Amino acid sequence: MFETFKSKAEAASAEVFRFPTAAEAVGHLTGFLRQAAAAAPQATALCADGPWLSPENRARLAAAPGVGFDVTRERAAQATFGISFMEWALADTGTLAQDATPVERRLVSSLVSVHVAVVPTAGLLPGLPALLARVNPKKLGYLALITGPSRTADIERVLTIGVHGPKRLIVLFADDLPSAS
Repeated sequence: MFETFKSKAEAASAEVFRFPTAAEAVGHLTGFLRQAAAAAPQATALCADGPWLSPENRARLAAAPGVGFDVTRERAAQATFGISFMEWALADTGTLAQDATPVERRLVSSLVSVHVAVVPTAGLLPGLPALLARVNPKKLGYLALITGPSRTADIERVLTIGVHGPKRLIVLFADDLPSAS
């Protein structure tokens, strides 16, 4: 299922990586953020809380330049990178799914230029019907579905990336993260 997701997500212009552990995914992410800071010292990253963010992973991310954890609307609008946890991924469409009830998760996935999503490999599902069978609408206040970077087209069908959200989507799967349900 991972290869199907990867193929579909990359067709929608996402970048997809898989790691055996969340620690390795964080290592990749911190290296990426260090490279970005070297190229653009003013770049900042904002990280929403999630189950992948152990004290060790949080400390490693905090050591990277420009990383913050205090998510506000203003900070998210100014941040270059937003890092969030996605509970599920839908293989048939390359779509990410998230319990976005906490507003911080929505802010870091929609107001930034680059969204980095951390996903448990165990949360990979065949498609939307499998997701809808798992979620409880009485406990889920807001379900977000994300397929690739933000895109829109005008009446002449001129495609523009990043007008209403991130211009870039990076997906980091971690095999050791538990599934949401």
